[in-house]
Amino acid sequence: MLRKFLLFCLWIGLIIYAFFLAPPDQPDTFELIKKLSIGQWQGINPLIISLFNLMGVWPLVYSALAFTDGRSQKIPAWPFATGSFGVGAFALLPYLFLREPNQEFVCKKNIFLKLLDSRVTGIILTIIASILVAYGVQGGNWQDFIQQWQTNRFIHVMSLDFCLLCLLFPVLLGDDMARRGWKNNQIFWLISLVPLFGPLIYLCVRPALLEVDTTSLTKQQTTVN
Repeated sequence: MLRKFLLFCLWIGLIIYAFFLAPPDQPDTFELIKKLSIGQWQGINPLIISLFNLMGVWPLVYSALAFTDGRSQKIPAWPFATGSFGVGAFALLPYLFLREPNQEFVCKKNIFLKLLDSRVTGIILTIIASILVAYGVQGGNWQDFIQQWQTNRFIHVMSLDFCLLCLLFPVLLGDDMARRGWKNNQIFWLISLVPLFGPLIYLCVRPALLEVDTTSLTKQQTTVN
């Protein structure tokens, strides 16, 4: 209950900070988002381009855990995971404090879950993230980025959102590792303490989920009863 309460408070605090305490919105914010979305990147700081696109990688990383976790929850994960593509941690936090601890996976994987569970997906996401980080660090203007972070609400909140997604990953990680029979505190903390690439490497190396034939399980339960 304490974790739920803290996550709820974090969500409320994030909303209050983003709308009332963050730097003011700029008149050209909509035009900037439009250019970033359609690939018109001329004249935009590569650090901002990299950060914006990494915010599209994070929802896929979380989806690789949340959709599996949501199969055994009272609330579905898909509305929150889908919303995170647009607003990041603002959409994910409600799922994180509404869900219950769940260390079992008692169902069959459909094609979508198999895709999210595949190590190939993790490898592809890691390659994409590596290219984006290298592009931003190599060609980015840090002084300009800091100045925009201090004066532009969109850049400021997006940066904060990125940091929160790095910090919140352990909330789902422990149960996901347990569902795969991989209970190792050292690995848990190694993944948790390495921003972005810790979770990405986890998707590349984690054991696959074992499928359970729900039909056979139902028959066994019926026989026992």
